[in-house]
Amino acid sequence: MAVVSYIRQLLGSALSSRRRILKRSYLMPSEHLGRDVMIDVYRPTVPPWRLLNLVIFNDGQDLERMNFETQLRDESKTLGLPNAIVVGVHAGDDRMNEYGTAGKLDYEGRGNKATEYQDFLIKELVPWLEDRYNIYHNPGKRAIAGFSLGGLSAFDVAWRNPSEFGAAGVFSGSLWWRGKKMNPAKPDADLIVHNYVRKAKKAPPVRFWFMAGTEDETSDRNNNGIIDAIDDTLQLMQALTEKGMMEDTDFTYVEVEGGKHEPETWGTVIIDFLKWL
Repeated sequence: MAVVSYIRQLLGSALSSRRRILKRSYLMPSEHLGRDVMIDVYRPTVPPWRLLNLVIFNDGQDLERMNFETQLRDESKTLGLPNAIVVGVHAGDDRMNEYGTAGKLDYEGRGNKATEYQDFLIKELVPWLEDRYNIYHNPGKRAIAGFSLGGLSAFDVAWRNPSEFGAAGVFSGSLWWRGKKMNPAKPDADLIVHNYVRKAKKAPPVRFWFMAGTEDETSDRNNNGIIDAIDDTLQLMQALTEKGMMEDTDFTYVEVEGGKHEPETWGTVIIDFLKWL
C-alpha cells in the first residue's frame, strides 16, 4: 500500500505541475539586429524529458493587454492545450522596418531590416531556446504568429522558412503592404505578399490561420463593400487556393464580429489559435 500511495503522489505531482505556467523575461542581445531584444517565455512545468511545441509571437509586448498569461494559465488547468513553450518577442523602436517582407521593401522603403529580423529568429532566438528547453525539431511542431504588421511578418517568415515553421498565425495582418503607391485604377495591384504567392510554383508545406475583425478599419479602397482588412485576407486565401491549398486543411479563417484593430480583440481568439495549432 505504501508503494501505491507513493506512485499516486508522483502522478499527482506530475499532473499538478503540468497545469502550471511559468513566465520568465530575458533581454537578449542580437547581432543581426544590433540591439537587445526583450522576450517573454511562457512554459508549462512539465518533466524535463517532455518535448514541447514552440510558438513565437511577434509584438510580444502586446500579450499583456490580451490578458494572455491568465488565459494560458486557465486553459492549462483544463489540459485543453498541448504542451508548448510560447515566446513573445517585443518589438523594437524600428518595428516598421523589422516587420516588413524579407528582400522586398514597400513603396516607401520600409521593411529594410526584415531579413535581419528573420535571421534573428532563426539563427539566434531558436538556437537559444533549443539550448535551454526540450523543443521539438520538427517544423510541424513549431509556429510563428503576429498582429497587424507583426502578422504580415509572421506570414512572410513561415512562407520563406518552411523547414523552421510549419504554421503561422496572422491576426489582422497588414496584408496591404505594397510595392508601389496605390493606383486608383488598380487598387488591389502591387500587394507584395499576394504577388509572391501568385508567382510561386507551389505553396510550402505550411498551415495558415487568418483572423480579421469586422471593425478592423473603415477603408475600402476598391469600393466593393468589404473593408480592406477582410478583403485582403480573403484575396490572399484565394491565391493560396490557386496554389492547391485547401481551406480548413491548409488554412482557416476566423472573422470576429465587432472586432477592432487592437490587442483586446486579438486576445479573444488567441487561445483558439493555440488550440488550432
